[in-house]
Amino acid sequence: MDTLETKQSSTCLKTTLICLSVVAVTIGVLAAMGRPFICENGTVKLWHSAVESSENSQHISDWYTFTHIVHGFMFYGLIWLLSRIVPWLKPVGVRLVFAVSLEAAWEIVENTPFIINRYREATIALGYTGDSILNSVADIGFMAFGFLLAARLPIWTSVLIVIVLEVGLAILIRDNLSLNMLMLTFPIDEIREWQSGL
Repeated sequence: MDTLETKQSSTCLKTTLICLSVVAVTIGVLAAMGRPFICENGTVKLWHSAVESSENSQHISDWYTFTHIVHGFMFYGLIWLLSRIVPWLKPVGVRLVFAVSLEAAWEIVENTPFIINRYREATIALGYTGDSILNSVADIGFMAFGFLLAARLPIWTSVLIVIVLEVGLAILIRDNLSLNMLMLTFPIDEIREWQSGL
């Protein structure tokens, strides 16, 4: 193995270890906040399909998993733009650590009483009680998956994937990342009625 390959392997290992450390800290913070490790009924599912369910955001994946993949594409694009003016963000491994840290911070904020109540009041997530730690960790992983896809795909392909995911979710569950962000920050009654199927 030549010097370049050794350096790349070392960098990849360091990036992986830092990302795992961020996830470990996130697990500790969520546990200290009283979040359950798995769904409170004691089950663990690879996929949970019911949107209006107390088990939503409790298992490894659900419809909102796709919004976290979109997070990955968005974080890649935004951090790439930022790296044009912040030189230390140029290496993709550094950008990945930054993205994982952002997603981990969101998972913590998302599970505060304020945001949980905001979801319940302003969006269609009427029975939302926060995420299980398993779901939060999986969400970080799916964001990283989206980020790494964006790092390897042409820009037009990344944009197309984001559009397909957003439109597909809007059609299938009447929600997506864009609607979620809109309803959290500026709730619109007409959209909430449409989302509720009224």
